[in-house]
Amino acid sequence: MAGATPFRRPDAPGSLDEQETRVHLAACYRLIAHYGMSDLVYTHISARVPGEPGHFLINPYGLLFDEITASSLVKITYEGEVVEETPYDVNKAGFIIHSAIHKARSDVNCVLHTHTRAGVAVSCMKSGLLSMNQHAMLFHNRVAYHDYEGIALDLDERERLVADLGDKRSLILRNHGLLTAGETIQDAFETMYYLEMACKVQVDVMASRDEVVMPSQEVAEHTAAQFSPPMGDRAWPALLRLLDRKDTSYRD
Repeated sequence: MAGATPFRRPDAPGSLDEQETRVHLAACYRLIAHYGMSDLVYTHISARVPGEPGHFLINPYGLLFDEITASSLVKITYEGEVVEETPYDVNKAGFIIHSAIHKARSDVNCVLHTHTRAGVAVSCMKSGLLSMNQHAMLFHNRVAYHDYEGIALDLDERERLVADLGDKRSLILRNHGLLTAGETIQDAFETMYYLEMACKVQVDVMASRDEVVMPSQEVAEHTAAQFSPPMGDRAWPALLRLLDRKDTSYRD
């Protein structure tokens, strides 16, 4: 789009500088809003600051996701201390959830958390996510679960959350919502997009009350393996073009 500054393809962690990381993270917030996965000013997405160990970027508490820009993102430490002057506060629950994963998982550079209707619905189901469709099979034996302990304001919950996530990239927070962890921002977004789609399909199928046709465990595992490793940035350039057609202010 004319007037939009091109950015290097985020093929791998460390390939972007801080400004580019801010732009891609702001884009991720806008995309979550665009696809109807936001929850007023709540939930959060974070990304490590390149070249600054122990620092990550997170949303300013109080802005809608479609208002977030690269410059409005807040830089904080694992302890929740704001690194640079900002007029905004930080969501404490967001700091606790995100700092836990960034601190424990060096392979994770972006953490994305949502409270969508379908995601919360599946998080309340005893069965959890069922491998009943192609979207869901992406997560077959690759999604973890964390029991609800109340609003995530207690520091000691971080150890249990990280232990439950283990080495996986997707986490269903029981009675709460969804979380994805990506090597890159686009990985975390695309994983969340398909996790959300899998939850929507499951809710729709269960509401139909028809008999469910379930694939075999072997087929589900084979399908999951076909999706590995993460799909990376195949769709990301197109998604940025979508945002640029709507409003380029996320880059500001």
